[in-house]
Amino acid sequence: MVFLHSVPAGTGPAVRRFGPPLLRLAAGGIVLWFLFRHVGGAPFEAGVRAVTWQTVLAAVTLTALTTLCSAWRWRVVARALGVDISLPRAVGAYYRSLFLNSVLPGGILGDVHRAVTHGRRAGDVARGVRAVAWERLCGQVIQAVVTVVVLLTLPSPVRPALPYVLGAVAVVAGCAALVLRGTARRGRSRSRPARAARAIAVDLRRDLLVPGVWPKLVLASVLVVAGHTITFVIAARAAGTTAPLGELIALLMVIQTASAIPLSIGGWGPREGAAAWAFAAAGLGAASGVTVATLYAVLMLVAVTPGAGLLLKDAVRRRRGPVRPGVPRVPDPVPPARRPAEREAERLFR
Repeated sequence: MVFLHSVPAGTGPAVRRFGPPLLRLAAGGIVLWFLFRHVGGAPFEAGVRAVTWQTVLAAVTLTALTTLCSAWRWRVVARALGVDISLPRAVGAYYRSLFLNSVLPGGILGDVHRAVTHGRRAGDVARGVRAVAWERLCGQVIQAVVTVVVLLTLPSPVRPALPYVLGAVAVVAGCAALVLRGTARRGRSRSRPARAARAIAVDLRRDLLVPGVWPKLVLASVLVVAGHTITFVIAARAAGTTAPLGELIALLMVIQTASAIPLSIGGWGPREGAAAWAFAAAGLGAASGVTVATLYAVLMLVAVTPGAGLLLKDAVRRRRGPVRPGVPRVPDPVPPARRPAEREAERLFR
């Protein structure tokens, strides 16, 4: 009892706020520690040494194309939700978010920055957050569908277990749909889950699942998946992997899907763990998988450095302030004050 009374009063809120991010960081750290324990540091070093100017050029070019497609997908969603954004501004914001996701823990803080910044510019932070959340979700769902199709078509070590995985996913999706439908129909409820369920149902029915929107989202997402897969194939070949192309693509699709799990440290963790498992299951060696994943990570970090330049430009502009007296200052992309809607955005992405 004495111990319980000695706990500070603010411990509960602090645990709720920082607990989940710290747990995610710990999970990513455990994966990396496990890999270092079993394969050592040589595969990571080999991945860095495999970088060439040809692979960097290919990665930069393909990333520019995939970023353009991702920005277009975001613009389609934002326009459907009533918070339109121009394509050039969307591309710049997307580069910023990609860079932040690549260097900050969790892999989602760049998207939080993108959502809040656009929401402030559009005058509706909540809709800005929903636009980014839907854009991310659409991309991940389409990537999962493409991965399943590839695994059913091409030989892979996970094919025998795929029916069980699909069955589990179908059960979870069905239960989620039933819960969402039941919660949305409770019009008298004013709880946060009920309001969120109604907003999701309205967004899907009225804005996203309409003929002029969802085909564009599917096309953009497929192009993004194709671009990332080609970059991964280039990294695998540069790292010395000689597996047949079909088998290699199937393995890389699994790794890409694992990369979307928000348990990383600057993007590191689940991707390397999935690569080690997939390559080992295919008889290519866990070390080879780690080398390929490391080379891909380095190439992608170089490819998204334009985002760092844009963030530096933003910081310089904020420091200089207005150019001439009487000229209104452009709203800060990274404002110092945090409003309740922005804190809600962070909780949503977490």
